[in-house]
Amino acid sequence: MKGMSEFGVYVHVPFCVRRCDYCAFATWTDRFHLATEYVDACATQLRWLRSVGEVPVATSVFFGGGTPSLLEPSALGSVLAEVALAPGAEVTVECNPETVDEPKLRGYRSVGVNRISFGAQSMVPHVLGSLGRVHSVDSVLRALDAAASAGFGSNYNVDLIFGAAGESVGDWESTLKAILVVDPAPSHVSAYALTVEPGTPLALDRRRHPDSDDQADKYLLADSMLHDAGYSWYEISNWAKPGAECRHNQLYWAQGEYVGIGCAAHSHRVYPMSGTARRWWNVRTPDRYVSMVRAGEQVEAAGETLDAERRRSEALELALRTRSGVPEGALPGWREDPDLAGLVEPAEVGTVGAGRLRLTLRGRLLANEVSLRLMP
Repeated sequence: MKGMSEFGVYVHVPFCVRRCDYCAFATWTDRFHLATEYVDACATQLRWLRSVGEVPVATSVFFGGGTPSLLEPSALGSVLAEVALAPGAEVTVECNPETVDEPKLRGYRSVGVNRISFGAQSMVPHVLGSLGRVHSVDSVLRALDAAASAGFGSNYNVDLIFGAAGESVGDWESTLKAILVVDPAPSHVSAYALTVEPGTPLALDRRRHPDSDDQADKYLLADSMLHDAGYSWYEISNWAKPGAECRHNQLYWAQGEYVGIGCAAHSHRVYPMSGTARRWWNVRTPDRYVSMVRAGEQVEAAGETLDAERRRSEALELALRTRSGVPEGALPGWREDPDLAGLVEPAEVGTVGAGRLRLTLRGRLLANEVSLRLMP
């Protein structure tokens, strides 16, 4: 795809069997009866957007949720069929381990999916319970084995969360070890610090709120173990084997263009001539989304125009989280600034003169503090 502009399609699947205690996403546990109509509405929205030139050839497609793997391959494929894919496009579907088996995963491959992202979160039973997850450790292992048998090989991601109540450092080490000994091991691992979102069951129970020092220790352990296993960090919460970085997420971090399909999905378009961009999002509930698409109405709920100054500021904040870092001029005087000592380093270690700066390992733990010092 050399020379081709990156463009992403995100499809939101808002159905879940159970809402996890920490989840604040636009998901519902009581609306799967809408699934057929919802899938049809997503395909209809895509057809309309393509007809007016709003969906160029896609270099990545990401089915997120919610639990996209509640959909049968034929349903997911009917949406994917409405996307014009570039040669070699990355097509990912998020899967909860308990919702897939080898036939379903083979079905996903047959309709064009070539990457899986498994929401494992932990490989310790009591930690899964603390997070409010419904799957078991065995179901994770069965799902990973099914992916290999279905032909995905190592081209899958495992999502992990650290910092749950009752999770010891030893528990977290056990989780990482269990994932890294899988054969074939994942080519990509995402490890997120548990965050408290307003309005969730977790937010209402202060006894289960994570401890920042505990999470820092677990982050350092994850980086060490993943590095020793051949993974490199390329964004604060993401590690990959060489060449296995998630292209769709890289698009977000690079302020690329993408269109969101389905309820609550976000879109982003750039207007180079003016240096501005526009971000917008669809109506939140699946019921309303389906009825509006059926009526031929626009599903945009709201949006915002990003002027050049705001785009520059957001670009730096996003880039700081990545291995490529920010221009050296964004952190003037960094060598002499005691507040930045040990937090940033040349992105290409050993280079001399103006270049780019990236976060050190310690800096990744204090990324928010460093971002406050960025100068557009």
